[in-house]
Amino acid sequence: MTETVLALKGLTTGYGQAPVVRDVDLTIDRGEILAVVGKNGMGKTTLLKSIMGYLPKFSGTVSLSGQSVSDGKPHQIARLGVAYIPQEKALFQDLTVEENIRLALRGSADWSEARDTISRCFPFLLDRLRQKAGTLSGGEQKMLLMTRSLAVGAKVLLIDEISEGLQPSVISNLVKIIQAERDRLGLAVLLVEQNLSFTCAVSDKYVLLDKGEISGSGNTQDPDTHAKILAHISL
Repeated sequence: MTETVLALKGLTTGYGQAPVVRDVDLTIDRGEILAVVGKNGMGKTTLLKSIMGYLPKFSGTVSLSGQSVSDGKPHQIARLGVAYIPQEKALFQDLTVEENIRLALRGSADWSEARDTISRCFPFLLDRLRQKAGTLSGGEQKMLLMTRSLAVGAKVLLIDEISEGLQPSVISNLVKIIQAERDRLGLAVLLVEQNLSFTCAVSDKYVLLDKGEISGSGNTQDPDTHAKILAHISL
């Protein structure tokens, strides 16, 4: 029996008084990876920020495992097991790799589990624990953001354009890590992307976002998925 972890119903959100995302319905089950695909300016990042509580919801609801979080603040939603990995560099640049991870943990007792996560997913960071986060490359900082989210025991990952600027070999490894952690922890993952190959490789399902509205959806393993998404982002 499937367990719906994240559910949006009629969600309309935006900035100030201007709606950017309109009347969005979607659900993500435990262990499912859903990709939101669209060109720049279509509302993908706005959608994630609203789920996380950074933007107001003009109408509609957001629920986590049946519990409404429509009025929740970011720190409250994070405590319920949602981790947001933004497109921009959201690290303390002058703190070390270890300090950035420890700040996200609930207590020192979690550090051993965090080290296990680092060793399993991004072992190169074990040699960089005392290095300042700001001296890491852009791709390495994204891996640190991912590590931090996994280390806190998140149930839901919201991932914004993580493949942007990464080398193909790194993207391929990232697909394996996200899917392995999904399988190990039963994560529900909502990611927004423009990278067609990454989207099809990592996700189970997709929705197309066009001017803030869902214009299509499907399973990424369907034979015509590649062509449908390519046509959408090429318009």
